[in-house]
Amino acid sequence: MKVHWLPLLVIVGLALAIPAVSAKVVEEKDGYVVTTVDTTQRFATFSSLTSYSLTQGQTRWHTTYVPSGSTTFISDLNWGQPSNSLSLTFYTPDISILGPYYDAADGVIDGRIHLMVYRSTGLSSGTWSSKVYGSSIAGTQTYSYSASGY
Repeated sequence: MKVHWLPLLVIVGLALAIPAVSAKVVEEKDGYVVTTVDTTQRFATFSSLTSYSLTQGQTRWHTTYVPSGSTTFISDLNWGQPSNSLSLTFYTPDISILGPYYDAADGVIDGRIHLMVYRSTGLSSGTWSSKVYGSSIAGTQTYSYSASGY
């Protein structure tokens, strides 16, 4: 039996050229799919980051306007110190509550929660609220938070 190597090499080469998707589904609720942000997409997609601080048991709220026709909401909570624990919960205009999510939700324990919310029929437009809660903090923890719907 004669083996034709060229087609086999082409197939193997194509398989190696296709990037692996490392995003995983964290939660599915009310048509929303919350996933990790693919490591190739873990870049600053927001123009400015503001620094905030929290102490144990404290809550801070952030709002993001999501325009009509948007299908994707990306949020990035970054405090950089995994020894402290923060949680992140999303409240959508259509009364869905997504979360709470903790450091490990995005697949990496690194003091960061970087998630994407997707809904193929479109996100609920309007003001999304994000609740950042100091679950377990020694002293005061600074963090940055940014979010965008598109």
